[in-house]
Amino acid sequence: MNPSTFFKSLITLSTFLFLLPGISFAQEDETGYTESCTSIMVGKKASTDGSVMTSHTCDAYYRTWLDFVPSKQYEPGDMHPVKWGTMHTSSAWSEENVEIKGEIPEVEKTFAYLNTAYPCLNEKQLAIGETTFGGRRELRNKNGLFTIEELERIALQRCTTARDAIRLIGELVKEYGYGDSGECITIADKNEVWQLEIMGEGPDKIGSVWAAQRIPDDHVGISANICRIAEIDLNNKDYFMASENVFKVAKKMGFWDGKETFKFWEAYAGRKPFSSREYYVLNSLAPSLGLKYEDEELPFSVKPEKKVDIRDVMEFYRTTYDGTEWEMIKNLKVYVKRKDENDSTYIDTIISPAAHPWMARDKRNLLNSLDSGIVVRNRPISVQYCAYSWIVQLRDWLPDEVGGRLWFGLDVPRESPRIPIYAGNLSLPRSFSVCGQDHFSQESAMWAFRRANRLATVNWGQGKEIIEPLVMEFENKAFDEIDFIEKKALELLQIDKENAEKGIESNLGREFLTRYSNDFARAAVERWWELGDELWVKFKWSF
Repeated sequence: MNPSTFFKSLITLSTFLFLLPGISFAQEDETGYTESCTSIMVGKKASTDGSVMTSHTCDAYYRTWLDFVPSKQYEPGDMHPVKWGTMHTSSAWSEENVEIKGEIPEVEKTFAYLNTAYPCLNEKQLAIGETTFGGRRELRNKNGLFTIEELERIALQRCTTARDAIRLIGELVKEYGYGDSGECITIADKNEVWQLEIMGEGPDKIGSVWAAQRIPDDHVGISANICRIAEIDLNNKDYFMASENVFKVAKKMGFWDGKETFKFWEAYAGRKPFSSREYYVLNSLAPSLGLKYEDEELPFSVKPEKKVDIRDVMEFYRTTYDGTEWEMIKNLKVYVKRKDENDSTYIDTIISPAAHPWMARDKRNLLNSLDSGIVVRNRPISVQYCAYSWIVQLRDWLPDEVGGRLWFGLDVPRESPRIPIYAGNLSLPRSFSVCGQDHFSQESAMWAFRRANRLATVNWGQGKEIIEPLVMEFENKAFDEIDFIEKKALELLQIDKENAEKGIESNLGREFLTRYSNDFARAAVERWWELGDELWVKFKWSF
């Protein structure tokens, strides 16, 4: 194909690709693999400030609203309804698409928690990230009572530590069954972080099989839609937990012969236990290990060569592999002749209109199928079909209300600012309670970000020069003021404590944190609405 013909074909294809929707429904391929979520975990001795971290990108067509669910008291005999469909509701006040599948006994008192599509943080600094790995399809049993999001919700309502959450989940699925596909949840408290991988027990038993492994305190781990736990040493109770049937089911189903070394990922997923996301993060943090993408297996976690700051984790979530062999737009550059002011001819390099880092799998497959020399690589960590994402810091030296600090963002992580939300928050702005997935609404915070971000992507060569400095402006603002905010919050929490000792009820600390968080959120939403208007005008000829 000559350059002229190739260029014309690329422009035509670019127009077609732009019109294709950029939404992923987290569909599985033939192996059960999905391209949905990513969770990075940091042990307390691996972080610069001693915080424990976990995180989550909800990379799929799930609800985008969130709210705080308060603590509640229950009477003996009260029952807790177990629901399916909660990830596809339109607001905090609606339960369309929700089905009550069964019920379990309530507890006397529950903890308040932040209610996202996958519930994520409670008032006691317990946090849970999530990533789907699919697993063996023959193990699935839809007659099990629990989906993964309901298990997360109940654990946050009832538990204060990661170990207690794992034990509770294990008890629930043993008694009532697990009805979801293979899932990994990364469970962290203010002292440690664990990775739990879980799936059904098979078509003839309504149960579950699972294993959990702790990230060492001085290590960092990552889960990205792939089962990763390998050998399980159940004698080492400080680092491993598992269902009592973990070996029996593997032998019964023919996944393990009982003779070879048992590896959980090999038995229960049957596919290579890492892809580009795991390799990129682990190799970036510990390059001296000499990890190879061609290796059959990577370490479960690595000790980083320098301690990891929260802003380092934020940067990982903005990753689109620029400058690496996986860069999405690496082979989508076009060379054109131009004239300078002296009428001299020169060759300029431009990015094709199709060239931005967020092509969905169908678009990548289409480009890769062409006999044009284009090779489009794996999906990046930051994807265009992200509903929301967050990174949480859990800090044992601070009161729970301020110690649990979650950095939340809607839409594409590389293009949206992160909003600080605390475990002690009482509420969020109303616009965060309205979903933005099924229709455009100026009442939904999601659309402030989604509209501006998509417009920036229309002409990414220029768009990134506009939107990325704005993202950093909000990030710098947060870190410039956050120490002062938390110092003031601690003073107010102390007043609340002293008032309580006198029998006086006050909530000055939590109210202060809520006002700060909500003011920051409103400022970000308003600025992205303005940015969308500006980009409509700037790129009006780019469609």
